[in-house]
Amino acid sequence: MKIIHVDMDQFFAAVEQRDRPELKGKPIAVGHDAERGVVSTASYEARRFGVHSAQSIQVAKRLCPQLIIVEPHFQRYKEVSAQLHEIFHDYTDLIEPVSLDEAFLDVTENKRGIALGVDIAREIKQRIRETTGLTASAGVSYCKFLAKIASDWRKPDGLTVIHPDRALDFIAELNVEKIWGVGQKTAQKLHRMGVFTGRDLRQLSLGRLTQEFGKMGRVFYDFARGIDHRPVISEWERKSVSCEQTFETDLSRDADVALHLYHTVVELVRRIEKNDFEGRTLTLKVKFLDFQQITRSITADHVLRTKDEILPLASQLMEGVEFHSHPIRLLGLGVSHPGTTPSAVIASHRQWIELELEFEPWPEDSNRI
Repeated sequence: MKIIHVDMDQFFAAVEQRDRPELKGKPIAVGHDAERGVVSTASYEARRFGVHSAQSIQVAKRLCPQLIIVEPHFQRYKEVSAQLHEIFHDYTDLIEPVSLDEAFLDVTENKRGIALGVDIAREIKQRIRETTGLTASAGVSYCKFLAKIASDWRKPDGLTVIHPDRALDFIAELNVEKIWGVGQKTAQKLHRMGVFTGRDLRQLSLGRLTQEFGKMGRVFYDFARGIDHRPVISEWERKSVSCEQTFETDLSRDADVALHLYHTVVELVRRIEKNDFEGRTLTLKVKFLDFQQITRSITADHVLRTKDEILPLASQLMEGVEFHSHPIRLLGLGVSHPGTTPSAVIASHRQWIELELEFEPWPEDSNRI
């Protein structure tokens, strides 16, 4: 297989700097400048100060006093994303969007009849620059796991190939934190087990990994050996619809909680209608002032569509939630099929971080695929 992962460089920030020339070369963060605002994207100029995505705006401003906060323009980002996908479709219809600014492409059989994936990636990067004025980084490999890592390797405006013959050597040098599915707590557990690199991970048996990490143990076992059979999936069945809101002022009064719960239900109904979604399980997510989080779910015997159907269930789920002495900072609701979980209600963040290794990758045209 020939898989390409295309990842736009500092996408939101790059669009803002492109459209507002006075911002070029300056440290900017895209996000809402409020007490609980969060950085969506930081420009490379800001990242030199330690500013990064998902960071508190207030923390970012302390790290970089000259930081410029720019309100996001999501409609504009969607328009650029649509331009990207027009380019992708000139090469293949096997496109799996990951977000507005990144996607996997299976170019094993491509519309242009181009033999090498690296040549397709190079063309796509050039066309993105010509069409949008923005830069993208691309990774090419035989599976999604390695294509993603490759796209992060030489950011910005990078192009890296991980050939099957060199994959095991590459993985051996990776810090385990860079492997998909290894979050902070998992990394700490692996470190206690003496596992710090892909090479260390490869020494553990499948039995030991599944004993320690359950189903993810099989994933870690395979990834350490360069095995990833996940296909590029161009069409997904929506399994949930959800929404959530972080409040600038914590909620601790009955009237405030009831009001915001009502508005959350109204927004959820709007999204259900927009997506023509049918689900029977309602899930409530509550995050408190101290960042502790609880979730509660209930499954109805009928499809949940209207405010009159959902609001009583949401109120029922809120019963017993102690918020008078434990104020609420975030409230979320989602509807899903029984047995699944709304993505925004039980978050499963797959954050890919640019690699910082002393392992020297091979040139983009070496052992090309």
